[in-house]
Amino acid sequence: MARGLKNNNPLNIRHNGDTFVGEIPGSDKAFKTFSGVAYGYRAAFVTLHTYLTKYRRNTIETILAAWAPPEDSNDTEAYITAVEKESGIARDKMLTATGGEDYIRIVAAMSRVENGVKAKMPEVEAGFNLQWKIKK
Repeated sequence: MARGLKNNNPLNIRHNGDTFVGEIPGSDKAFKTFSGVAYGYRAAFVTLHTYLTKYRRNTIETILAAWAPPEDSNDTEAYITAVEKESGIARDKMLTATGGEDYIRIVAAMSRVENGVKAKMPEVEAGFNLQWKIKK
């Protein structure tokens, strides 16, 4: 099983100063653990909202340049291309806090890249519905 799915953290959010709803202690030294996968997705949506409002990261390109930067040994361009293709959303489309449908598709695509398996859309949507920062 992929690390992100084992931790109920499908976008592999690293340990940081934030504590999310549903976050629980886990044995993974690098990545957060959640009580259920919906809470892992919720944390991803909350984080992406922070990217949008605090850092003005409002496209797939700018999001993934920070999420999976090349200096962390990521193939950022391949990640961007995969998310663009799988989500059907152009890499330079400007996202907004009322673009929930776009964010759902982007998060599902990111989960597939992170874990190597297609995201279960009911789980992604459950995570979206647990947060209130991004609207449909």
